[in-house]
Amino acid sequence: MTNDSAKTTHFGYRDVPENEKAGMVHGVFSNVASKYDVMNDVMSVGIHRLWKDAMMDWLAPRTGQRLLDVAGGTGDIAFRFLKRAKSADAVVLDMTENMLIEGRKRAEAEALEQHLDWVVGDAMALPFEDNSFDVYTISFGIRNVTRIEDALSEAYRVLRPGGRLMVLEFSQLPNPAMQKAYDAYSFNVIPRMGQLIANDSESYQYLVESIRKFPDQDRFAQLIGDAGFERVNYRNMTFGVAALHSGWKI
Repeated sequence: MTNDSAKTTHFGYRDVPENEKAGMVHGVFSNVASKYDVMNDVMSVGIHRLWKDAMMDWLAPRTGQRLLDVAGGTGDIAFRFLKRAKSADAVVLDMTENMLIEGRKRAEAEALEQHLDWVVGDAMALPFEDNSFDVYTISFGIRNVTRIEDALSEAYRVLRPGGRLMVLEFSQLPNPAMQKAYDAYSFNVIPRMGQLIANDSESYQYLVESIRKFPDQDRFAQLIGDAGFERVNYRNMTFGVAALHSGWKI
């Protein structure tokens, strides 16, 4: 009989028991929730907003669609989706309630409340029936999931036939010199910013390390295909600092 507690996974550069990672990630995002949006702007010099807009451009939301935004935190993707798709609905799911609380405080949440639900839940065990959504999105969240394959399998399960998966995640620069420069910035600057703005350097040290542990663009595309999705493709954002992956449930 397999002992789950003996299985390990990575938490940044540390190996930890697999059954402890979710709690550790929850602690990270609980700590930074109130400063999360500010730190996103500072870390990316606001470029994350352009990436999210590019995600919506490629997705092309349509009237009446139902979106599930996993690890949706403070609602950035759901708000963008609902502003582009008339009479659409969105569910924001996140394992960290503090993130959802911050999202509900935003002006967009009040304006769109009739079409928006907030749910505490786990990407690896979604509390929804099969074939429930037209679109599944996850932005800067899938690298924090304990078992990425399980999250992708759940995404496939809850999407309707013809549904679309879109993932926005930090990735790898194909140019080694550029990657080295980006690593120097990430490891030396971002944790210090986290200390100054959020009074928490350790959480941002983990976030930087988790980016380096995440599969590169081609490997992640393969994982999406392995989960059953077809017409899998990706686009690099800002030379590969981030990447948009797309797949369809046919």
